Order: sequence, then structure tokens, then C-alpha cells
Amino acid sequence: MSVNAFVDNAKVMAKGQITIPKDVRDVLGVSNGDRVTFIVEGNTVRIVNSAVYAMQVLQQEMTGEAERTGLTSEDDVVALVRELRNEDETKRF
Repeated sequence: MSVNAFVDNAKVMAKGQITIPKDVRDVLGVSNGDRVTFIVEGNTVRIVNSAVYAMQVLQQEMTGEAERTGLTSEDDVVALVRELRNEDETKRF
């Protein structure tokens, strides 16, 4: 096991509910009201912070999109944002 690895467990209650141990919640960065995602791979289940997972999926899906649209530098992105902002301004009037 790596230095950051640890083992913890929780009891499954009658309705299938568990309490995520505090050390695990701390690692996931979740607290009361936050959501977690269960990723099932074969007979292994990973629990991840839903917000972090959603951002990771979005980043993966967006990889290479800037290049495909012709945005090859930061200056290209700034120019596009300025152009879009100017369009928004002219539509208001």
C-alpha cells in the first residue's frame, strides 16, 4: 500500500445506507449535503466526490476542442471573448 492508503469500513443498515467514515469524507472533500458518485468496475466500486468527478469528465470531453475550433493561443481566446462580449452588448440595445 502507498503511504496515503488506509482501510476503513462501515456497516450497511437495513435500508442499504452506510455512514461514510470521517477520514474517508475528509479525503473526498465531502460534507453534509454533498453528493458522491459510485463508479463500478467489475467487482470493485470507487466512491468519488460528484462535483470533482463531473469536472474531470468535462475536462476530458473538452480536451482538444480549442485546437479544433482554431484557438491555438491565449491571444486567440481573449479575442474570441472580446468578440462575444461585444455581440452581447450590441444585442442589449
